[in-house]
Amino acid sequence: MARTSPAKFVRQVRGEISRITWATRRDTLTSTITVLIMVVIASLFFFAADSIISILIQWLFGIFSF
Repeated sequence: MARTSPAKFVRQVRGEISRITWATRRDTLTSTITVLIMVVIASLFFFAADSIISILIQWLFGIFSF
């Protein structure tokens, strides 16, 4: 592997940084809102699934209890 001088390394890093396409404020806001909505939907789904499973288990234990 070829060695690179510190100055050349810094120039290469600056060149790579200039090629980065940063997200706009609108893109960031849209992504944030989308993530928050998906978190709420996932939370509601898992709450409902947990509640249904809990009810089913209580019903099963109610049937088989002696």
